[in-house]
Formats: sequence, structure tokens, C-alpha cells
Amino acid sequence: MCGRMAMTLPHEAMVELFAATPANDLPEVPNYNVCPTVQIPVVTAEAGLRQYRPMRWGFIPKWYKKPNGGPLLINARAETIAEKPAFREACRARRCLVPCTGFYEWERDSDDKPLPWFVARSDGAPLVMAGIWQDWERDGERLTTCAVVTTEANDAMARIHHRIPVILTPDQWALWLGETGKGASTIMHAPPEDALHFDRVSTDVNSNRAKGAALIEPLAE
Repeated sequence: MCGRMAMTLPHEAMVELFAATPANDLPEVPNYNVCPTVQIPVVTAEAGLRQYRPMRWGFIPKWYKKPNGGPLLINARAETIAEKPAFREACRARRCLVPCTGFYEWERDSDDKPLPWFVARSDGAPLVMAGIWQDWERDGERLTTCAVVTTEANDAMARIHHRIPVILTPDQWALWLGETGKGASTIMHAPPEDALHFDRVSTDVNSNRAKGAALIEPLAE
């Protein structure tokens, strides 16, 4: 799964990378401890144009009577995304890219203590995850929300956790956004074994209040 991430990439660089038009209300970066329910920048393709815009991380189904009216849906499983009532419409019509520096995942030691890892691309490039999004509105309140798509972990990730975000390469961005026709289901799989780099990091990040660049620094061996 993906339950926490780091976003340190300058908005100007991301706008250029994705050839997108930026919104005026983007969340502040860098943020080394991005938690669910906060605003994150994502890339969408609407009316033939790419937009770089903020969304609430935590997908809200249209039938929720309030934002916390049911389970917090920060991830959507690739294996069932086209069938689940909460996600199937968004999967077909509202897909997005979620760029970040990397994400955190936790393993458990022999005493069941959560040990955090920071996962980033091996080549140092931005890590771009597949996402879905939709607008939610009720009683005058309107939110644009998103979830990260996950799939079964590859062997490298499985040592830590059995799920992994669907990570897209630049040649897959247009297909996921629906700019080059159908076939997005063919790219919902784990990345190659050597695509990601894993670093054990401080347990400071176990607190959602922790801040600062030290959170992603590898622990000394």
C-alpha cells in the first residue's frame, strides 16, 4: 500500500516535466511527511490539456454523506478497481498521476515494532504513481479527492510489504491519463526489481507530526 510519502519536488519543475498548467493553490513543498487527507499535487488531463492541481488524498465515494462518512480510501487495488462501486467510474474516466520524491512503508520486527523504509526511484527521478480522482459534493461542501492505485508487490518490495503503488514510467503517462486511447489496465503492475531503492530510515517518521529532510536520510549501517 501507500500510506505516507515525501514531496520535495519544486512545482515549477513538475509543471515543466509534465507540460501542464499549474493551479494557483498548490500545497507547500517540500513536505517530507505527507499524510492522508492533506492536499497533494496531481496531474490530470481534461479537455485535452494537462493540469497540475491540488487534491485531497483520500478518495470520497459519492454516496458518503460527509468526508469521514466511511473508511478512508487512500489506495485502490488494481485487481478490483474496475469492479468496486467506489472506484469503477473514476477508473474509466478520471485517472491522474501522483508525483512524489518517494513513499514510506513499514515492516514489523520480532517485537512487532514498525520499522520505516523510504522507497524512491533508483535513478533519482521523480516517482510517479498511478491515481484516480473525483469530485465530492454535499450540502454546499465540495472536495476534489484522489487515491493511489496499488498492486501486488514485486520480490524486492515483498520483503517489507505485500503491496506496492503502481509506478509509471514517462512513456506510460499519456496512456494512464487517457490521452492515447485505451489499454491502461495493461500497465497496472509492479515495477522491475531494480527500479526502486530502499533505505531504512528513522522511526521519527512513525509520527505524522514529524517534519524535515532528516526523515528520508538513510540510517547508518
